Amino acid sequence: MGVGSPTALFQGLTPLAVRMRPTSLEEVAGQAHLLRGGSPLVTLANPDAAARAATSVILWGPPGTGKTTLAQAIARSSGRRFVELSAVTAGVRDVREVMQEALTQRDLYGQSTILFLDEIHRFTKAQQDALLPGVENGWVVLIAATTENPSFSVISPLLSRSLLLTLKPLTDEDLGMLLDRAVADARGLSGAVVLGDEARAALVRLASGDARRALTALEAAASLAVPDEDDQDEAAAPEISADNVAQAVDRALLRYDRQGDEHYDVISAFIKSIRGSDVDAAIHYLARMIEAGEDPRFIARRLIISAAEDIGLADPQALPIAVAAADAVQFIGMPEGRIPLAEATAYLATTAKSNAAYLAIDAAIADVRSGGFGRVPIHLRDAHYPGAKRLGHGKGYVYPHDAEIGIAAQQYLPDELRGRRYYEPKALGAERDVQARLEKIRRILDGG
Repeated sequence: MGVGSPTALFQGLTPLAVRMRPTSLEEVAGQAHLLRGGSPLVTLANPDAAARAATSVILWGPPGTGKTTLAQAIARSSGRRFVELSAVTAGVRDVREVMQEALTQRDLYGQSTILFLDEIHRFTKAQQDALLPGVENGWVVLIAATTENPSFSVISPLLSRSLLLTLKPLTDEDLGMLLDRAVADARGLSGAVVLGDEARAALVRLASGDARRALTALEAAASLAVPDEDDQDEAAAPEISADNVAQAVDRALLRYDRQGDEHYDVISAFIKSIRGSDVDAAIHYLARMIEAGEDPRFIARRLIISAAEDIGLADPQALPIAVAAADAVQFIGMPEGRIPLAEATAYLATTAKSNAAYLAIDAAIADVRSGGFGRVPIHLRDAHYPGAKRLGHGKGYVYPHDAEIGIAAQQYLPDELRGRRYYEPKALGAERDVQARLEKIRRILDGG
């Protein structure tokens, strides 16, 4: 195998994701909302500010969004001393040693220290308490990273002494730029391979906003790329194909464009499978969306709509369960978020269905838009503002709680719509009971 081959190029090197870490904030992909001029991170990276006190920060976001990258880039740009600890391996003694050395460096040499603590949510309360003196007295600038909600995983005293900054998953454009840079950059693959369009799109989909995942998969796929035997130009770089990507990540590549036909076709099939009570098909389409990197919040929103539109009062628990799944996904993220999504999908697919409430509001809106409305009956009008009683407003209103059965026979709709029916419950699930009760209510209201 030649020296310029992809496999030879990778031998003995550190992982591509590590080699491609930005050396300055200008190279960081994504997180534009945190890197505007004058923002806390930009200020931290300013070498002119390195001699002054700085606020510690907690970076909260999904894996592969650049937490470690930001910390290292800030340290390099600012000229500060950089110390990295992992909450997985470090203990209270390690933290205290770092604090003491940071104090020494500050007092003897005037050098500020950045302490990057990865996975701070794994630290116990006692371990986090050990950070407080150094953070409060400015011995270190703490940059802590976590994938879990700091409100639940970081102690309050540490939260109050730090800025909480939320990182977002990288966009497809961000990931594409990172892949292109890694292929061409001397720190990366140095042009030893060519990244085909289908392979590039597949890597972006599989990464699901995670830069580390994208670069790891690229490196694995590049090692499988071999020159085309039919290519007459022996010096031509081999092309990474979609098949190489599929082999590297050991999974089939789904044809799925988050802005194209497949996006709309699969979500349509997902909702129609729930509506049709085919739980197996619904779970299948859910899996396709998850594996293709679909935004789980988009899936959760569609579940909420389905619960209200297709199930309604046939099962009043459907909507709260869908909303709870959306909250759970927002709280725990992916990949664990697939579990509450699957639970809600299975529930909605297997429960009773009714679109009566959906039809009711659409019918009422249609009437209003076509001019089908009249004045509020006089006995229902507000009688509290000046002159209302003189006009007869509120006169004749029967307070339902004074009626023996809590329902009074009186007219509520305007005269023009008297007798109009919008909500027609179906004899399905819990709505069967609503149907029977509503028949009695309407007879009483009509004076029957």
